[in-house]
Amino acid sequence: MAGPVAFFAVFFAWPVAAIVARGLKPDGAWQLGRIADVVTRSDLRNVLWFTTWQALASTALTLLVALPGAYVFARLDFPGKRVLRAVVTVPFVLPTVVVGTAFLALVGRGGLLDDLWGVRLDTTVWAILLAHVFFNYAVVVRTVGGLWSGLDPRQEEAARMLGAAPLTAWRTVTLPALAPAVAAAALMVFLFTFTSFGVVQILGGPTFATLEVEIYRQTSQIFDLSTAAVLTLVQFAAVAAVLAVHAWTVRRRETALRLVDASLTARRPRGAGQWALLAGVLATVVALVLLPLGVLVQRSLDAPGLRYYRALTHEDGGTFLVAPIAAVGNSLRYAVVATAIAVLIGSLAAAALSRLPPARPRSAGGTPVADRIVRGFDALLMLPLGVSAVTVGFGFLIALDAPPLDLRQSWILVPLAQALVGVPFVVRTMLPVLRAVDGRLREAAAVLGASPWRVWREVDLPLVRRALLVAAGFAFAVSLGEFGATVFIARPDNPTLPVAVARLLGRPGDLNYGQAMALSTILMVVCAVALLVLERLRPHRTGEF
Repeated sequence: MAGPVAFFAVFFAWPVAAIVARGLKPDGAWQLGRIADVVTRSDLRNVLWFTTWQALASTALTLLVALPGAYVFARLDFPGKRVLRAVVTVPFVLPTVVVGTAFLALVGRGGLLDDLWGVRLDTTVWAILLAHVFFNYAVVVRTVGGLWSGLDPRQEEAARMLGAAPLTAWRTVTLPALAPAVAAAALMVFLFTFTSFGVVQILGGPTFATLEVEIYRQTSQIFDLSTAAVLTLVQFAAVAAVLAVHAWTVRRRETALRLVDASLTARRPRGAGQWALLAGVLATVVALVLLPLGVLVQRSLDAPGLRYYRALTHEDGGTFLVAPIAAVGNSLRYAVVATAIAVLIGSLAAAALSRLPPARPRSAGGTPVADRIVRGFDALLMLPLGVSAVTVGFGFLIALDAPPLDLRQSWILVPLAQALVGVPFVVRTMLPVLRAVDGRLREAAAVLGASPWRVWREVDLPLVRRALLVAAGFAFAVSLGEFGATVFIARPDNPTLPVAVARLLGRPGDLNYGQAMALSTILMVVCAVALLVLERLRPHRTGEF
């Protein structure tokens, strides 16, 4: 645990604490009265209210749209299922700025809906909600569908044989078993939409702002660090509460159910109802996932002779100090380093958690000390997904500015920020596999004289190798897409793909818009290829993702 705790202390807790202290302790004395001043401002209360209700609405809409898809992927077997699973996961690992770009091409000015019917949804809340469903569809499908596929269908069949109607059997047998997974998925979707940045920044315009967007505005445009610090604390408190509930639901799901082999529960669709449900889910995937991505590709090609792609190879002297295409190489290099860091830290953290006894209620023999250790360490690993990435990025510039860690001019800042986001995915992917390893194998190796390192190399590694590759793939994909922190610390001569896309969108002109679409398409293709590879590597037990 020492390595992960030290990493998070230096590169997460310290930068966040530094930015909060800079805002609330500007002259060496704490100004805690500033908290009351900020939270009572009507404009900021409106931001908090919009952040909360749009997250609740996005969560409800995502569950409504994605739960049928979870059933189809869990219980039905059909050609192309593996490819389709990878396709629906592509939006989740895309940068939020690319998601916003895709929906801008679909519902924005000059977009597909505008051209066909004169309908524009950009700068409306509907564009934000639809983009959030697009982004989080895979969270519900994989989290709920992964558990659903492992439930023994004979339990529901037994209820049917005893006379229960299909809906009654599902409501009384399957739904209670799925409830922890549905709750966990809902909380994760709420977390991601509560802290939404790129989607709201692009589609919301000046009308709508979440806490994350407002923190960015207060920090980079108004330079009001005290207000930004208070908003960071508000967001931190909300995220901590969500993560506490999420940790409880995940533990309940892992310990309360007896699962079966998922490969034995899926079958070919039977009857008109199942075929209609499959057709409906396929239509939803086409309309919700493939259409925005397809429009994104079409807009990038909407010029003779691949003009937008060719323009990426030329310096314009304005937006960047290098040709925009250089962002591709920069992002790949940064992502490789970030993946190595995330895999190292995440593997150590997962190994530590797998050695700790699972947190259990006191009635089941759980001890308060062990329970607090597991809960605290697990929550620590998840915090970077919910705490303001903008705060972390700006905190890097403030905290890491003096020896022995003067890294402001160092390229390593970008991979470090990206690794913070990748570590939770590594842990969530590897932890179930490590917990499934029979501890007696490790004990036997130790009795025979093997060192702890050799036990890991000879016993654990062969069993978790595929999960490790999947974890590395997810860390690589999310590192490519990190935007909130990178927008502060990426240098003009070394921009990443998400930063390059955002800067091109921020400049007027058809050529800049087309180049943003072209870069977004390149990033989408890279993520899609990575996910197709992951689907071939994915073992049976690889956590929530």
